[in-house]
Amino acid sequence: MAMKTTLVVGANGGIGHAVVNYLCEDPTISLIETVSRSEYKHQDKRVFHTVIDVASEDSIKRYVNERKTSHQRFDAVYICTGILHSDKAPALKPEKRLEDISQRQFLEYFQINTIQPSIWLSALVSVMTNNYSVIALITARVGSIEDNRLGGWYGYRSSKAALNMVIKSAAVEYARRSPSTILLSYHPGTVDTSLSKPFQANVAPKKLFTADFTAQRLVDLSYSLDIEESPYFLDWAGKPIPW
Repeated sequence: MAMKTTLVVGANGGIGHAVVNYLCEDPTISLIETVSRSEYKHQDKRVFHTVIDVASEDSIKRYVNERKTSHQRFDAVYICTGILHSDKAPALKPEKRLEDISQRQFLEYFQINTIQPSIWLSALVSVMTNNYSVIALITARVGSIEDNRLGGWYGYRSSKAALNMVIKSAAVEYARRSPSTILLSYHPGTVDTSLSKPFQANVAPKKLFTADFTAQRLVDLSYSLDIEESPYFLDWAGKPIPW
């Protein structure tokens, strides 16, 4: 039985940590690499954590280049970073009207939701396995241009839509340079984490998912895709979302 190597970016977050826990249930995984900007401890000895500055292009590329030099390859990568709001000064919150748009907010949304995962995509193309492999990125249904009926949330929507475009474009190049790698843009629904806390009041209980459920759906979906159909934009139920 071939053993797999995985990477979880943002392991300290609610979804990222749950993904690590679910991967630990898989006996065919020999190594679960994790990265985040702070320390992360896990009782499973297959988990190997590296602290890096995930906001730094140089740090991301250095991390990946070290794996490339040591001939390490990944079978699955889960990029679980993102931001919707922050109470840290200066506060960040989704815009409700045009007058709320600001350069500062847009820059922060794009830095975390678009640029950082794009840097990962650019670096990882050289370290994915030659067999079936997948890179899954947490995006959002509100990043769908066609599905936008409500407006608002200008910075967050735009940053996720931009990430979706990067994924679509990267899939063309991955098909040439890493043809066994599938790219998945994944909408987890509303997950009970700190990211969604201020917006849970109007969510039906059955539509508020645990991080464990989200991780299970994400990982299971990532192992069931057809390389010929890459890239995918799917929700938690495995249903396609229009780009």
